[in-house]
Amino acid sequence: MKAIILAAGKGKRLLSEKFNAPKVLREANGKPLLRYVVENLSFIDKKDIIIVAGYKKEMVFDAFQDGFTFAVQDEQLGTGHAVNCAKDAIGDYDGPVLVCYGDMPMFKKSTYENLIKLHNESGNDCTILTGITDRKLAYGRIVRDENGTFVGVVEDKDCTPEQKAINELNVGIYVFDAKKLFPCLTELKSNNAQGEYYLTDVPSIMISKGYKIGTYSTHDGNEILGVNTPEELALCESILK
Repeated sequence: MKAIILAAGKGKRLLSEKFNAPKVLREANGKPLLRYVVENLSFIDKKDIIIVAGYKKEMVFDAFQDGFTFAVQDEQLGTGHAVNCAKDAIGDYDGPVLVCYGDMPMFKKSTYENLIKLHNESGNDCTILTGITDRKLAYGRIVRDENGTFVGVVEDKDCTPEQKAINELNVGIYVFDAKKLFPCLTELKSNNAQGEYYLTDVPSIMISKGYKIGTYSTHDGNEILGVNTPEELALCESILK
């Protein structure tokens, strides 16, 4: 098992320049956000955890030099681009790879393990972690057909009023078949408002190729919280306590 942790962000809304630290090194209760994530991935060997660093990357290297593998995203061109920056580090590996985020400290070890277990037992090419919650979060919505089959993700800002009411959210965490993931990343387009390459578009590309997509859901509304603002950091701190 391998994992890719996206940890290249600056954290502008988190006032990271003021604190002279990249987003993932901002602390909750005296511990960097990224440390919570790697501790909850302790069932994966450190050498098989690839941390994609970017902004102030040397600080991330110094803080996590205890056996982890690193990749570098020099330009912030989106989540799909960030994952592709780990391609050389993944090398010829042919198996499941978890993609998660260094600024989401709340996910439990058991949730990651259950996601991976379902992926392996179902023979999926991609398994998407979804969060079922009534929290009003600006996350993409999971869209399903009349049979309950996953058909895609609609970003929050693109949702119709009906889609806004969907309480199954895309939290951005996936398990992919590594050999199928990287060819799909080359098909991503940046024709969106941000001009970025989004990882959220990969499942739709996989569906078009006939690959098998599945989902695993968490019903813990706290688990899916990320840290983008000082207010969100304070909320996560209070829950982690």
